[in-house]
Amino acid sequence: MQIKEKSLDKFYKLTDAEDYFDFFDIDYDKSLVNVKRFHILREYGNMIKKGFSNLKGEDDKLLDFLKFSLLKVYGDFQNGYAPSAADVWNMFKDGKLGGCVSCTPTQGNSCGC
Repeated sequence: MQIKEKSLDKFYKLTDAEDYFDFFDIDYDKSLVNVKRFHILREYGNMIKKGFSNLKGEDDKLLDFLKFSLLKVYGDFQNGYAPSAADVWNMFKDGKLGGCVSCTPTQGNSCGC
């Protein structure tokens, strides 16, 4: 699925890891994304938090930042990055999962983390 016209409104409607790669026309290893999707999306969410606050009102620059951030996170995982067990277990507090999976979306279905 190739999306010709990109906008923040369309970005906010993305839900799956594959949707983000398709949105930005990024080739990806389906088996890597299938195995690491949660971690990729978590790292991506952490990285883009800063961009949303620093680039408000500049949609083109924000979309470029969002694409670059996904490329950066995906590249890290392609090169063998793996979160430590402590990082993964620290996401669980009071027996509940925290972060991207449990947050309330800010717009559309996108994570507000």
